[in-house]
Amino acid sequence: MYDICSAVLAINPKAQVGVSNEDYAKIEWMNGTTPISVDDIKAKQAELKTAYDNAKYQRDRASEYPSIADQLDDLYHNGIDGWKTTIKVTKDKYPKG
Repeated sequence: MYDICSAVLAINPKAQVGVSNEDYAKIEWMNGTTPISVDDIKAKQAELKTAYDNAKYQRDRASEYPSIADQLDDLYHNGIDGWKTTIKVTKDKYPKG
């Protein structure tokens, strides 16, 4: 999610890097990868954490929505308005931001 390697790869997807014990002092830049400053890595980690935290409602909703098969069945039997009513329960329980 927002470990050192994830942050590095979010900055430079082609980076080749190794990290021991999530220790900034133990970042190994491999195969000519240009090192990225610790401050830039920490800033990217904070950005990734914020994005992850802001998407919590999506993760919560995904676990509570009916399966796609059940939603299609709902659409068939109850129409779009019936389906919207079913889905709205979960959307209201886990609102955006």
